[in-house]
Formats: sequence, structure tokens, C-alpha cells
Amino acid sequence: MQPADLELLVTRVMPFGKHKGRVIADLPGNYLNWFAREGFPPGEIGRLLALMHEIDHNGLNDLLTPLRQRGAR
Repeated sequence: MQPADLELLVTRVMPFGKHKGRVIADLPGNYLNWFAREGFPPGEIGRLLALMHEIDHNGLNDLLTPLRQRGAR
């Protein structure tokens, strides 16, 4: 993980699927769990989904709050 990846979680949108257009940090845990079971897609989006799954699974979503606030300015 790179520090910039956390910023991408609150700015990058899901490019496909049931939650297309939603920011990755806002994806529901059950959707992230599905990817963890079935396999993450290749490339950057898969890497970000895997990172968001780890954050969500470990209850660390508050790490993203300052980044969300910075983006709202």
C-alpha cells in the first residue's frame, strides 16, 4: 500500500457492477466480502478493492475521515 492509495479510496469510483459510480470507500462490506471470496479484479481497481476490504474488515474506516473532509473543502 502507498499513502496515495488511501486518497484514491475516497475519490475513485467503482467503474462496473452493481455499485457502478459509487466511491470505493462507500462500497458496502458485503460487496467487498464477495470480491474477497470470488477474487479481486486485476489492476488498480482490484488493489484498491482489496485495500478497502482490509480497512472495512478490520473496522478502520475512520482512517478515511480526514481524507474525506479534505476533499470536501
